[in-house]
Amino acid sequence: MEDEKIVALFFERDERAIGEADAKYRRLCLRISENILKSRWDAEECVADSLMALWKTIPPKRPEDLRAYLCQIVRNNSLTRLDYLLAEKRSAGAEVPLSEFEEFLPDCASRGAFGEIELEDLFNRFLAELKPETRKIFVRRYFFFDTVQDIAADFNISESKVKSLLMRTRKKLKDYLSEREYDL
Repeated sequence: MEDEKIVALFFERDERAIGEADAKYRRLCLRISENILKSRWDAEECVADSLMALWKTIPPKRPEDLRAYLCQIVRNNSLTRLDYLLAEKRSAGAEVPLSEFEEFLPDCASRGAFGEIELEDLFNRFLAELKPETRKIFVRRYFFFDTVQDIAADFNISESKVKSLLMRTRKKLKDYLSEREYDL
């Protein structure tokens, strides 16, 4: 089913909307959540919570891109769950690649750092300026939390090339933010 039709079902308060969104995006949502949480059970719970959040937010929101909107909800719910797990010391092995930004965005390891409107706007403009392949690799690593190994395999490039590209892109982001006088 097309996203517009799914959103229309949400606006009609038709419960089939949840089932349609789940059927269409479940695998993607689980991958995002599992990449963050490293637990299938926690990921399943976050995806279910995210579908309910979708039900609660549509309406009044009318997302332009349902896939991106749902992925953002899943990502935020998963990061919130990870915060909980780490605070309870239940998942000491969980690893989040956002720590790679700590050198110039000290609060970046927390999900709230990209939630600031100014930073989010700068970040989106930065992404728009990247070459398509670089942008896709960057988003796969820092939004979908894919491993370097998975990215390398999917793009048919070496892991060292992925790591190098990510490092150069993080440096470009740091310079980009500095040039625009974002308070680092």
